[in-house]
Amino acid sequence: MKGEVRLIGGLWKRSKLPVLDRPGLRPTPDRVRETLFNWLGQDLTGWRVLDAYAGTGALGFEAASRGAAEVLMVETDAQALRNLREVKARLGATQVQVLPADALAWLKRASAGRWDLVFLDPPFDKDVVEAALAAAAPTLADGGRVYVEAPRELSTVPAGLLRHRHLRAGSVHAHLFVRDTATATAESVQSLREDLP
Repeated sequence: MKGEVRLIGGLWKRSKLPVLDRPGLRPTPDRVRETLFNWLGQDLTGWRVLDAYAGTGALGFEAASRGAAEVLMVETDAQALRNLREVKARLGATQVQVLPADALAWLKRASAGRWDLVFLDPPFDKDVVEAALAAAAPTLADGGRVYVEAPRELSTVPAGLLRHRHLRAGSVHAHLFVRDTATATAESVQSLREDLP
């Protein structure tokens, strides 16, 4: 074990999640998660959420804590899967499902128009961010959002997505994209940049 992170809001605020000592595993920092959920709004009641590359589950459990109706966590590491299942049981998170699968391969086969929110936080050393984002775009429902963490600012946006927000926090670049639909307003998709120290 490398330590733990805490959920920062909602029903399970302050609940601890174990962090494994694994190459490439970097839980989303508290300040970045706080900013992300300010972007999304604090209440995710009824949302359908996919947490690809779930790792500690910090993003998916945070969404469930804030009212998401369905959270699917996709992960390949056997110990991480055990931890996710143990946390799910401890919290009584019945809306959470844990799926052992390769996230990129799973996304390429996933149903179109399914998710209100997709989290993509792959290990930086795998260099799959662009491919995962392209695979995730068609899985979003109308007005759906995809959050991406990457070691650099992403300059290429897949067809059907518009960049909504971006921040840099140390070596992490966090991005929020929104599915470009007829109902999207100019205000909702303007690109805003932030930097956290």
